[in-house]
Amino acid sequence: MYGVYFCNKFGCSIWLHKECTEAPLEINHPSHPQHPLMLNNYDDSSDQCVLCRGHLPPLRYTCFTCKITVDIACGMNPWPQVIEHPLCHSHPLIVNGYEVSASCGVCKESNYGLFYLCIECNVYFHVECVRFSQEVNHPCHSNHPLKLIAFDALTDDAEKTCILCANYPRNVCYHCFICDFTSCLRCTRRPPPLVVEDMKTHQHQLIRISKRILYACDVCGLKRDTKYYHGSYICHQCDFVVHGMCIGLPRVISINRHDHRISFTYHIGPDYSKCGVCHRSISQHHGAYSCFVCPNYAVHSRCAIERDVWDGVELEGIPYVIEDVTPYKVVSDGLISHVSHVEHPLKLHKGNILYEWIRCEACRDPVGFDSVFVCEKCCFLLHQKCANLPMKKKFIVDTELYKLEVDKLRVASYCSECATLSDGFKYSSHDENRKVDVRCFSLSEPFVHAGHSHLLYFRKAYYRRSICDACMKMSNSRFTLDCEDCRFNLCFFCATLPLRTWHRTDEHPLILCCDKKAGGQSWCDICERQLNPMLWFYTCSSCEVAIHAECVIGDISRINPGSTIEFGGPELGWRNKIFEVVPNNQSTRPLCTKCRSRCKFSIFLKEKNKASRYFCSSNCVYFYFN
Repeated sequence: MYGVYFCNKFGCSIWLHKECTEAPLEINHPSHPQHPLMLNNYDDSSDQCVLCRGHLPPLRYTCFTCKITVDIACGMNPWPQVIEHPLCHSHPLIVNGYEVSASCGVCKESNYGLFYLCIECNVYFHVECVRFSQEVNHPCHSNHPLKLIAFDALTDDAEKTCILCANYPRNVCYHCFICDFTSCLRCTRRPPPLVVEDMKTHQHQLIRISKRILYACDVCGLKRDTKYYHGSYICHQCDFVVHGMCIGLPRVISINRHDHRISFTYHIGPDYSKCGVCHRSISQHHGAYSCFVCPNYAVHSRCAIERDVWDGVELEGIPYVIEDVTPYKVVSDGLISHVSHVEHPLKLHKGNILYEWIRCEACRDPVGFDSVFVCEKCCFLLHQKCANLPMKKKFIVDTELYKLEVDKLRVASYCSECATLSDGFKYSSHDENRKVDVRCFSLSEPFVHAGHSHLLYFRKAYYRRSICDACMKMSNSRFTLDCEDCRFNLCFFCATLPLRTWHRTDEHPLILCCDKKAGGQSWCDICERQLNPMLWFYTCSSCEVAIHAECVIGDISRINPGSTIEFGGPELGWRNKIFEVVPNNQSTRPLCTKCRSRCKFSIFLKEKNKASRYFCSSNCVYFYFN
């Protein structure tokens, strides 16, 4: 596919040719004259086109009355009702129905969908098979004609995959016994272009190579058998060789792993060592993307255009405008007016100012160790780092631009990455389907954590393994923080655990213990269950106490006491219920209505208008009413 449009929204896999984007919304098709067919977007992997029997992409034409669906190609280019001189047969063929028990005269598969019939011979053909003759002259193999044979007839030493697309043919294929050249039916009917002219890629014409050769692509630098890269193209004049899928790469792009634009260059030079995405070495003799602002920053060509890295927008020729995303205005030295609290200015307090029982309005962590901005007229505090959070930013594991939410209503919601409930500041996607709390959103790479001696980088959760080494649980996120030097994996929840925090059970700050060598058997001082020293936990060196990390940082501990939360809805099967967030500061902790254990977190949930219905976590709420 050259010159295509694709949707860069996460989870959407739509790719369209230009002519397909201009397809009419309604057509009258000769195979179904009763009703018009409407263009719609519906993804069902089991659906097949009733005409060509091919897999239906999400964009297709459908008659909603008769439940007949065809793909765009068959809809925009109707098959003729009568074929006087078919390639596959010596007699005229006519369209005849949607189902028959006989097998196709070409591919030998059973007939379902639209088919053609020879009345004289009583032979049936699929609509896509009538275009295939017993022998063809293929443009990608001009030396000899290709013969249509059964796939099972290929000898053991013959090429079993299609030379052009690397897929295994179904039932029949076209084959040259002299050159051992195999082509599937699809690539025989729709061969790739022999010549490509793309000035972005090369100044001369590129000629297709129909042999499988081992070489290093001059654009991406990868040295792979071309069967995995859908063919190769070469400029004999310059000895320039390129994978088919590397033709037409954008010149200037913006990726989520870097703050500046990056530009493509054919010779990256010797000053770059590792890719900014995969962190493997970069060859100076091949193409890559580099940043003009940041020295020594470069990205492999293929890594830069991954769909979870690049947003699909070509920025060449578009002026670079630096947008002001600062969330505050400076009033005077050490005094700011923040968008989340415009009523009064916030004053900077540096040093170890103890506000251990007050939480930051943005991240909801205790503000007892870092510099903070404080409103001296009301109880409003922000960590200095939280006050500097930009209003707009790309998430490092998503290509979409996220916006900072500082709504004073503070509706509690789950973080899409760590699954923690919070009513602090959040970053939300354009359609607000994904909300990420500021702690997860602020993670960057390389990530340095006191619990591990090596640098950590973002990896897809299925890249190596998705079990977190800190909590031994499956990651909730699509990504984890991974160590390239050893088999260490960290989920978003554990990566954002504060190194020091407070809890009502101890007057001293609790320290996160990440040392798995700390042997011995101990018990959690909150839940009184056994504590596994191989997992991360909190400890107080002064009091010699040990506490589970989840007992200190629970799934509701980042909600402000005094607020209300609404649970439920049609998707859960029960009506909305409102809960009050109550501080757990009584001498006797209440019993959870669901798990019947003492509420262990610094706050608990009390159902409104219910005298004694308490819950220690949102999980207990969910399972109690379901």
